[in-house]
Amino acid sequence: MPIRNQLNSRVRIKFLALCVFLSCFPGCVLSVTVTLDSIEIYRTHELLKQPTVYFKCKGDQNKTVLPDVKNKKVLYKFNGQESWQPLTKLEGNKCKRCGFYEEDTIKSDDVFEEWELCPSDFSGNDGKFRRITKDEFNATFLCPKCDTTGSKSNSKSHEESKGKGMHIALVVFIIIVVIAVCMAGVVAGYKHWQKKKRQQEQARFLKLFEDGDDIEDELGLDHVI
Repeated sequence: MPIRNQLNSRVRIKFLALCVFLSCFPGCVLSVTVTLDSIEIYRTHELLKQPTVYFKCKGDQNKTVLPDVKNKKVLYKFNGQESWQPLTKLEGNKCKRCGFYEEDTIKSDDVFEEWELCPSDFSGNDGKFRRITKDEFNATFLCPKCDTTGSKSNSKSHEESKGKGMHIALVVFIIIVVIAVCMAGVVAGYKHWQKKKRQQEQARFLKLFEDGDDIEDELGLDHVI
């Protein structure tokens, strides 16, 4: 029974290690950040106070408030290092449902526009994507690592990521081999110990029989004398 439990534990450990290995393989999903390069809003929805404009994607926990964007028909430019940047992250080739909104104190927040933001939108060499919505806003987004044109910089980044993935996968594979060898050694050692223990018990049992025969012989001799 103990051997069976150890074998089951060994199988579970190998399975978990294999899952980690596959998750770290180069085919794993890579995420890239999207920042806001510039924005100009053409109108506001709040009449009694300055607007609070924010950006949000479905699936993101928090919304990104744009604290500087207060006036319409003013072009606001950013360098990507602001405290509220980046806007969001894109994973692999998946798109996100994102949009610009304006907080409303009375009813639900007003929507400038919602659309599918995809890595393929950043197809230019500069990694920029421009979104213009009539009578609402004009925004430019920046995502250099989303560049899908096959530029040298993007290819280099991809190769570096792939190399890191291979390195992690190799380390995980070595760990799996070490764990398997250790578990095999433990099982083999336990079997050897059991075998040795049985041999000792058999030897002790045979010795008891031999000692009993000697005693009977001695008693037989004393009776004859």
